[in-house]
Amino acid sequence: MENLKVLLGKRIREFRKANSLTQEQLAEKVGIGTNNISYFETGRFTPTLETMEKIAKALNKELYEFYIFTPQKTYEEIKSELIEKISSSESLARQLYNFYKNL
Repeated sequence: MENLKVLLGKRIREFRKANSLTQEQLAEKVGIGTNNISYFETGRFTPTLETMEKIAKALNKELYEFYIFTPQKTYEEIKSELIEKISSSESLARQLYNFYKNL
């Protein structure tokens, strides 16, 4: 498993990009230097709790969301994977259909 600092940095970068912000723009919103954002995103340094709270607010996220390290798939990735699995197994397709009918 990757180092916690690296994983946290990847989440910060992921959320920053999802908000269409540059490192400079995020740094300005948080009130820190651009280099700090770069250091956080690469796992070189870990932000303090106070700074993490500011980053979360700037990115419209809850603090806990930065610590969910399981890969988050896009809707298209999920749909594609499900279609592939269902197409290759009649039994699975029937089970999922029965599940769907009971929703």
